[in-house]
Amino acid sequence: MAWFRRAVPDRSDRSRPAPTGAPGGDTPPALHTSLSDVVAVINARAGHLPVEAVVRSRRLTDTLGEIVDTSTVRPLDVYAVIAVRSTLDDYLPTTLQSYLAVDPERREVRSGSGLSPTDSLLQQIDILQTSASATLLAAREQDANALMTQGSFLETKFSRSDLDL
Repeated sequence: MAWFRRAVPDRSDRSRPAPTGAPGGDTPPALHTSLSDVVAVINARAGHLPVEAVVRSRRLTDTLGEIVDTSTVRPLDVYAVIAVRSTLDDYLPTTLQSYLAVDPERREVRSGSGLSPTDSLLQQIDILQTSASATLLAAREQDANALMTQGSFLETKFSRSDLDL
């Protein structure tokens, strides 16, 4: 899925993790590496972010990790990979970087929309969390559906045949 990610022109700024453009960049180990990179960025910038944003961002990364961990049961669905990869490589880092680019004296100033940059940051992280939670639920439901299908198969396979008289 390397073709799906937005190109980031300058990587001299280490506040954003570099995408893994190498083949296999969408494998569970590569996703866990990207996840660790994003957690390191959040931790490194924690002193410049609102405490609530750090907590919510880490909850988001925990949820993304749970999505990747579903791969121990079955391969990750392509949509789950896209959701995790885009959140790690683009959406969350861009959200945090955009907030950090705002002058600290203006972060609590409300705009015409009634939101301050801090409010907007928290709202954006919540939107990402909602999406990640839905992806995790879908992955878990896929596992539950697979279990039910396997149970039906086994019941048919090993129970008395309907053809037996």
